[in-house]
Amino acid sequence: MNDNKKIRVAITHGDTNGIGYELIFKTFAEPEMLELCTPIIYGSPKVATYHRNALDMEANFTIIKDASEAQNGRLNLLPVFDDEIKVELGVPTEESGVAGLRAVDKALDDYRQGLFDVLVTAPIDNNEHFHFSGQSRYIEDHLETEEQGLSILINDELRIALATRNLPLRQVAESITKASIIKNTTLLFKSLRRDFRITCPRIAVLGLNPKAGDNGLLGSEEQEIILPAIDELVDNDIQAFGPYPADTFFGCNYTEHFDGILAMYYEQGLAPFRSLSSCHGITYTAGLPLVRTSAEIPDSLALAGKGIIDELPFRHAIYLAIDIFRNRINYDAPMTNPLPKLYKERRDESDKVRFAIPRKREDRTPNHGENYKAKETH
Repeated sequence: MNDNKKIRVAITHGDTNGIGYELIFKTFAEPEMLELCTPIIYGSPKVATYHRNALDMEANFTIIKDASEAQNGRLNLLPVFDDEIKVELGVPTEESGVAGLRAVDKALDDYRQGLFDVLVTAPIDNNEHFHFSGQSRYIEDHLETEEQGLSILINDELRIALATRNLPLRQVAESITKASIIKNTTLLFKSLRRDFRITCPRIAVLGLNPKAGDNGLLGSEEQEIILPAIDELVDNDIQAFGPYPADTFFGCNYTEHFDGILAMYYEQGLAPFRSLSSCHGITYTAGLPLVRTSAEIPDSLALAGKGIIDELPFRHAIYLAIDIFRNRINYDAPMTNPLPKLYKERRDESDKVRFAIPRKREDRTPNHGENYKAKETH
């Protein structure tokens, strides 16, 4: 890719009764954003105009018929439907939710044709009038790829992934297996290296039960499932540590010593993340060929039409998507044309002793202070 070519950022408008257009207009009110990237809004000119007027905002956009027509220096808007849609700001309806997904469908069609580089999605709330499994799952299912995505919650200090999808609490324990923990931790490890360019990431694995099972007194999953998974991860040269009790881990700020965290279930990861993020978080779907991010804004529909939305997390979602896109190019570049070997390398085991991860199980559990030492400089 030419370094001077601006990255094409596809942005879906989200629920048409929601905050998508407010986020978009506020974000691109900053001239620097159009210098950074070429945005392509997948939406509706009529709905966009309604939002602009209702919010009394100054926002100019250029209507295009095809993503290939997107121009630098402009807020390009690609209509994804022509129908008349009733807009009721802040009101959940099936029609407004479906309109949000139609934008995602069109964006995925264009991605398959290589018409943009990264995707940033505006919020679509799951509510009583519009039930769906979330945009991360939706995008993963409709990309028609063999890879399974992994949602990572990100702010300036944290990267938290979930070992299970959003499930009722009573189903969590039966969904956690050694294989799933190894798979998701490995996926997190690969993303930290390729997408975030962390050379040797350290990953903390949280426990499932209170006090991480308290040596089996409060549950056996840690000893029977999570610890064996960590052992195998370490054998595969992945620096995994734990399992840690979530309350101690977050309460004592052990987070600063790790590059990534694997939480066992939704509340265990989301509750501390939102508490520590001041609602300025980002969701990134790792493990897919498409770079997709979104702003982490809970209960966003209720905020629509009031003009009070802080666009900072949405802007950061765009920044992150661009950074990951560039990081992947830089990471993959040496792999495309590797230099041929002129001789057969003799395997040297001497350095393995110096750089090995502690092999003893007790050396990687929370009872030893050395596991909280500062991370290596990346």
